[in-house]
Amino acid sequence: MVQSTKTNKLLMEATQFINHCYDELNISKENQLKRIEEIKNEINTTGTYSHKTFELTHGAKMAWRNSNRCIGRLLWNTLHIFDARDALTAEDAYEKLVNHIDFATNGGKIRSTITIFAPRKNGEDPIRIWNHQLLRYAGYKEGDKVIGDSTSIKLTKMCQRMGWKGDNTHFDILPLVIQETGKKPKLFEVPKEIIKEVPITHPQLDDFNKLGVKWYAVPIISNMRLEIGGIDYPMAPFNGWYMGTEIGARNLADQDRYNLLPKVAKIMELDTKSNSSLWIDKALIELNIAVIHSYQKEHVTLVDHHTAAKQFKTFEENERKNGRPITGNWAWLIPPLSPATTDIYHKPYSNDILTPNYFIQADPPEN
Repeated sequence: MVQSTKTNKLLMEATQFINHCYDELNISKENQLKRIEEIKNEINTTGTYSHKTFELTHGAKMAWRNSNRCIGRLLWNTLHIFDARDALTAEDAYEKLVNHIDFATNGGKIRSTITIFAPRKNGEDPIRIWNHQLLRYAGYKEGDKVIGDSTSIKLTKMCQRMGWKGDNTHFDILPLVIQETGKKPKLFEVPKEIIKEVPITHPQLDDFNKLGVKWYAVPIISNMRLEIGGIDYPMAPFNGWYMGTEIGARNLADQDRYNLLPKVAKIMELDTKSNSSLWIDKALIELNIAVIHSYQKEHVTLVDHHTAAKQFKTFEENERKNGRPITGNWAWLIPPLSPATTDIYHKPYSNDILTPNYFIQADPPEN
């Protein structure tokens, strides 16, 4: 009975996806019904079904379009898809991930990309990755002090237990930790030649350049689950490109991350004793100016938050024209800098979750 309920639910989700996907691709109702019948037979025989390559491709694009937290959805249909469902060993997966980083980076002209690995089957994940992002800085905790990225402390300790030794700097790229089902995770270094980093400098504040700050070019989220038509893909790293404030108003500015605002304020000789001096705001603006300036100087794709907000407005208009509901998580869509100057700030959004989509998931079990 439980199995019957499970397969019925899967068939219902598959049917819904096929109908939407095929309608958008202008595939006939006749072919839709034929495909649904194929899927029904496959589910009845095996308990699951496999996506055709074009279904996987369009499903991944639909998932980006449905991502309520993402302000950059205007370009959802430009996503590059790599089908890596046949990579079942950590070594094969590593090769695919190296390819993803290299392809997506593209010398700085960043390409939105996703690499999709084997789906969950009978509750088991054939392959998983422990990294939150394919490129991420290590975090070392020494007493009350943190060197590097505080969000990486747990994974850094795991890598050290596996024999990795970083240089104990603020900007050590972590290795990739890949795990096959039922096996111990394996550690792989990311080749230095495919990692593009941007030195963060300021166009006017010369002393800022002495801080030695940098950030990596491409944000490749790797720990989320992709769901398409009831099928879960637990390893499907994807990237767009940075909005400047993600780096300048969060990664480098948050007190529990790199906490650069006091240092910037000191360089600017601001009065930090009083909140009413707005030293935080002034330092924050200059830090974000430095990020935008630096990415432009290095010819690395990045969008400022005002442009991103205008692009999202165009996305909304396109979705209305196509008769699709507009969903969004307001708290995530508003930029962390000057949000009230954007159109998004003044609107309510429905946070209904549509599928296909990307979902937060628990870390894989460490065997």
